[in-house]
Amino acid sequence: MEVLVAIALLCGVWAVTASILIARNVQKRGVQVSFLWLRLMILKYLHDYARLTREETGRVGPLFYHYVVPLNVALVMVVILAVRYWA
Repeated sequence: MEVLVAIALLCGVWAVTASILIARNVQKRGVQVSFLWLRLMILKYLHDYARLTREETGRVGPLFYHYVVPLNVALVMVVILAVRYWA
């Protein structure tokens, strides 16, 4: 049980780190970024990052997946923990 909680927390830290890196990357490409409102604006920055990297290379950049994958893994861990708790 503790391992699932640790994995969920680690994935949360991974996603936060990726969101900061995405915001910095988008800012370097000329998009105005507000780090104060990062929690609310991250989906916009994620979309901008995907669009900009797709225009440059023809593929979505790796930071996109470094944000999306850990959030999905954390969601699965939380669902598993909730099912175990209520079962």
